[in-house]
Amino acid sequence: MALIFETTFELSEIAFTAKQFLRVAEGFGVWALSGDLGAGKTTFTAALLQALGSRDSVSSPTFSIINQYELAGATLYHSDWYRIGDEEEAIASGLEDMIQQQGIKIIEWWEKAPDLLPADTLYCYLVPLSASRRRLACYDQPNL
Repeated sequence: MALIFETTFELSEIAFTAKQFLRVAEGFGVWALSGDLGAGKTTFTAALLQALGSRDSVSSPTFSIINQYELAGATLYHSDWYRIGDEEEAIASGLEDMIQQQGIKIIEWWEKAPDLLPADTLYCYLVPLSASRRRLACYDQPNL
């Protein structure tokens, strides 16, 4: 398991952090975000979308399961597997099909069905250090 990216940042610096992240994440087809409730996974996804040039308003896909955003020349799929029970339910919900689509895939709560993730997944762990400070560490393999 190799550490690909690591940083600590203030929430006020999230736009800069998203731009730094994009420099190393480009070769990965899936960005798997892990963190407790309220860690900032959806907030970080919103910063990534802005850094990629989107002006769309980002909402959590907790209930819709998948939100899709059109970027210049690419599609970004933002998925939240929090409500998914297991791999079988993930497949029935169309998540396996989403993973196989062209474009960028950001998945929150990927731990619900880890075997669905392809080899080109970047596993990122977002940890609150305080109310306004976060640590982000990304690996080429899961760090469970």
